[in-house]
Amino acid sequence: MAPLFRVCLCLCLPLLLPPPAAPVPVPAPGTDWGACRNHSRELLRLVATLKEPDRILEETHLSEEDPKNWPPRIRCSDACDPSTLDTNNTRCLQRILQGLQHYRDLLGSDIFTAQPLPLLEGALDQLLRLIQQEHSRPPQHPMAPSETWAQPLLQRLALQRLQSFAAVMSRVFTHSAS
Repeated sequence: MAPLFRVCLCLCLPLLLPPPAAPVPVPAPGTDWGACRNHSRELLRLVATLKEPDRILEETHLSEEDPKNWPPRIRCSDACDPSTLDTNNTRCLQRILQGLQHYRDLLGSDIFTAQPLPLLEGALDQLLRLIQQEHSRPPQHPMAPSETWAQPLLQRLALQRLQSFAAVMSRVFTHSAS
């Protein structure tokens, strides 16, 4: 069974990767941290309440390391620590904006056509509106079409990563809104 998952990961992983060299999104200068805190908590709550559609996938643990750091993850070098956020939050907000856009694009891709998640999409859209500059939207990354058989595994991987990203993002906004 393990070799099947390795093959699936090798085949499915490229479908989750966006085209290279996307421009870095620019956060809005007057970000409403309190609203971002509330919306990020709501997103985290929504992701946590999702149930696995297929019981066999509940026991499946997909993992891999991507040397290009994609999908976007909040790292120490993104300056999202409390002391840096108080003085300069631009780099942290850029990373959060990049991650939100990535997950929004994933939810709008063919991976989720059989099981759309409009509440998650709405929560991501609200956060994107709060963070990104007015009249400016980072370009969407078209997702490569995926095979039908791979979609449940890709959904699980995307939602696991979104849950991790939302947890860290929520902590960042919780501190900054204090």
